[in-house]
Amino acid sequence: QVQVVESGGGLVQPGGSLRLSCVASGFTFSSYAMSWYRQAPGKERELVVTITSAGGSTNYADSVKGRFTISRDNAKNTVYLQMNSLKPEDTAVYYCKLVLPGTNYWGQGTQVTVSS
Repeated sequence: QVQVVESGGGLVQPGGSLRLSCVASGFTFSSYAMSWYRQAPGKERELVVTITSAGGSTNYADSVKGRFTISRDNAKNTVYLQMNSLKPEDTAVYYCKLVLPGTNYWGQGTQVTVSS
């Protein structure tokens, strides 16, 4: 059974940092790309970044370029999102997404709040 579980969210002041983790299981983790999305209150869910199966290529949203870094550890079945220089507009629920043939899998999300 495929499972995707995010963690690491919390409350942080503007300019601060957080590292999110996404642990996935039930499939061959190293064979698939993984993505982080976010959804702010009253807004649609948006793509933050995608990383390829081997971690060799990434695709960042313009709003987070230079501040966020995605990485993966295939030995631990984990994808990370390092978020630096956080802004209030980064406040959202952050989701991890896996696309397998015919099905999308989402985690339950982790709340990130950037506020003084």
